[in-house]
Amino acid sequence: MDDTQLLRYSRHILLDELGVEGQHRLLASHALIIGAGGLGSPVALYLGSAGVGRITIVDDDAVDVTNLQRQIAHNLARVGQPKAQSVREAIAAINPDPQVTPLVARADDALLDHLVPTADVVLDCTDNFATRQRINRACVRHARPLVCGAAIRMDGQLSVFDTRQPDSPCYACLFPPDSAVEEALCATMGVFAPLVGIVGTLQAAEALKLLAGLGSRQVGRLTMIDARDLNFHTITLPRQAQCPVCGRRDHTAM
Repeated sequence: MDDTQLLRYSRHILLDELGVEGQHRLLASHALIIGAGGLGSPVALYLGSAGVGRITIVDDDAVDVTNLQRQIAHNLARVGQPKAQSVREAIAAINPDPQVTPLVARADDALLDHLVPTADVVLDCTDNFATRQRINRACVRHARPLVCGAAIRMDGQLSVFDTRQPDSPCYACLFPPDSAVEEALCATMGVFAPLVGIVGTLQAAEALKLLAGLGSRQVGRLTMIDARDLNFHTITLPRQAQCPVCGRRDHTAM
């Protein structure tokens, strides 16, 4: 680190848990963020401001005025611009250090198989079940930790999956791929603006701890957040031996 970086990251360096070594790890790491909306906004801003060296952002949507109630990485001047590119501009306005790659694309299997192996952590900031399952399969297949967040109405969820650990479940252990899931979208159901900030910030915190070598105590746990009463409830998730994703030993067949 040069003198400018030592000053910029001084509050991290002062932490016994991080120090110079932890900050060096952040600067040398690569985070893959899928989704640049309500959750992806605080995730990207905190990872960028914290000095994560490389950040790849995948989103195929454009900024709309209805997003601005909660998607804090965007602004009126960037309405109509691809969200991934808007987030890159937002990070650059805070910290020029990270190498940010915006990809205006849908996270399909081919793209995920290309990107996930290059990342040190993957953050699922999406809002649909099928994409979450694709991201999970890719993370299991390529042995990458996955930080998941969700928020709708006044309810949020946070979980971390890392199948490099033998007792860690995957997302499919909690939500089997063949489940009958009714999609809940912000456009029709609504979402409390600060809730996506709470969940996204927690996602960023868990990702930073993983990248800095601190580990995450959230692995294999699901935290449910009720914004009405600001109530947090955490349960432990067992790994399912018959899971069609992580229960297999030959992941190349997935």
